[in-house]
Amino acid sequence: MRQLTTLDRILLLLTCLLAAYQVVQGVEGLRTLSVISYTIAFGVLLVAALLMIILGFEVLESPLVVIVSTVIPLCLSLGLVSDYFPQYILPYLVFVLVGFLVVVLTRYLAPGNLAVISLAIVHGISGLVIFLLPFILSLQGITQPGFALVGLGGALIGVGGLLLSFLKTGKPVLPRQTILAIFPGLLLLTSAAFVAGFALA
Repeated sequence: MRQLTTLDRILLLLTCLLAAYQVVQGVEGLRTLSVISYTIAFGVLLVAALLMIILGFEVLESPLVVIVSTVIPLCLSLGLVSDYFPQYILPYLVFVLVGFLVVVLTRYLAPGNLAVISLAIVHGISGLVIFLLPFILSLQGITQPGFALVGLGGALIGVGGLLLSFLKTGKPVLPRQTILAIFPGLLLLTSAAFVAGFALA
């Protein structure tokens, strides 16, 4: 397992600061469900980055961390749906709850390929929501163009989630050391895109 370098720790610390800023700053004028969803997502991102700083990359091997990290894309996508497509709140909330439950159950009761596949599906769907909605809303003029950065963050978090998912199948698309080397920077870029996108909405 690759050890954290000084640069890795700096990148993760910056990620923590951005996530903490977003938790404190919040997003004005949103529905209660949206505010709660965004706060949970950035709070979990903050905790995940802190755990990596303290425990190193070994923490990524913990089933609990994988489960908790699923909360980030699920809550972010739920917040977007709640804020911009309130008519779909109920069905999407059902998907979020069922998807999270499936990830938990397969992680402990059916570890292996089934757990990875379920994780990839949940991350994939929620990641697509985070990626597509901000771009569509920006193109339609419903939000400011800068809100598309949230979509960029969605793409980056989706890439990170899928890289880790394939890594756990034993068939990574990139060498393990390469994935771990780029992961702290990917988290920082993701956080920066989200924070900037929400600020420019």
